[in-house]
Amino acid sequence: MPPLLKRTLLGLANLVSALWRLLPTKLRDTLIFGLLVLESRGDPAKGLRRLFAAQDRLNMAINERAMAYGAGVHPKHRLTRYHDFFVGRIPAGARVLDVGCGYGEVARSIAERVSGCTVLGVDLNAPRIAQAQARANPPNVSFMVADATAGLPAGKWDTVVLSNILEHLEKRVDFLRGVIQHAGAERILIRVPLFERDWTLPMRRELGVSYFTDAEHFIEHEIGEFATETAAAGLKIVELRTVWGEIWAECRVA
Repeated sequence: MPPLLKRTLLGLANLVSALWRLLPTKLRDTLIFGLLVLESRGDPAKGLRRLFAAQDRLNMAINERAMAYGAGVHPKHRLTRYHDFFVGRIPAGARVLDVGCGYGEVARSIAERVSGCTVLGVDLNAPRIAQAQARANPPNVSFMVADATAGLPAGKWDTVVLSNILEHLEKRVDFLRGVIQHAGAERILIRVPLFERDWTLPMRRELGVSYFTDAEHFIEHEIGEFATETAAAGLKIVELRTVWGEIWAECRVA
């Protein structure tokens, strides 16, 4: 969406929101719930599909407001403390490659908290990399635009971090094999969404409704699927946790 159009739409949304908030809170809540009830009526399967679509749009709004609340950093970073999983499994002095680093929160945490390490964050999204570079970064972390599916930055990496990356790739096993071959890493730390996190996901699948948290996802793994794919790539899972609706795993070359 062009920046000017986006600013215009946001301005309009703020104006309408101000008018809407003139109504008493209880009345607003009643109206919203009533609309959802009306949307759900009729055939139960069709009603569920419509409600799930509304839930997806609500989740988009929640995440947008969460980013604003966190001043550009999603609160999930500090609330779920998933950075700790990565940091606690990287040895001092390690050379770390953070693939799909986004705006660099995980890479910065590792650089600040793992003694003597060097971290390179790479991402295909140039604006995200510019955002990462513009932050107050320690001297042992750097960022660059790169497509990791086409090749990894030169050098030997002791640890590769893949935080919410695999679900965005169609050829995940081939990608992992390439990481093993070219990075030479002792460990690969992986975080992906877990399919078996809530009953509504198999319900959505049964109804033929998207059950992905992001339209760009190709998969949200069942534990068995994750184990099968990592093994096929030549990795051994040495630790696997399921927490916050996600899989957190430490893998080594088998």
